[in-house]
Amino acid sequence: MRRRRGFIQVAILHLLRGESMHGYQIMKELEERSGGLYKASAGSVYPALQELLDKGLIDLSEGESEKKIYSINENGKQRMSEHVENNGGEDIWQEWREKLAWRNSAEFTQLDDAVKQWELELKKTMKQLRKKPENTPQLIELLGEMTERVKKDFR
Repeated sequence: MRRRRGFIQVAILHLLRGESMHGYQIMKELEERSGGLYKASAGSVYPALQELLDKGLIDLSEGESEKKIYSINENGKQRMSEHVENNGGEDIWQEWREKLAWRNSAEFTQLDDAVKQWELELKKTMKQLRKKPENTPQLIELLGEMTERVKKDFR
């Protein structure tokens, strides 16, 4: 599944294993399962539903009040079995809440800002190397050292 909506697609399949739902129900259930840390929007849920439909993992029918009802089909159940097997368990919600809590933390925001600033400076430096390509090995060496230090000190 695509990285951008990958988790949302998996989460929707998990929800639909329990019962068929319309889009608004799915959005509310995602918000509830996240402990309020994720505010599902039509802009994320409906494209994910369309991708699942396109992949043949869910079916669409019309329910009461002409609402579109989504349900998991056999292909979707097979995909979920593979996901559970490959990712070591069925409880995706706890890990998701932990990831959302981290992404909403002050520490993550500071780290994200620092990475963005670093990327900006790296891009500027790489542009400057066009004028002085002889400095390229020095930058490559620095990046290698930083990579090794991150691996050693933070994993």
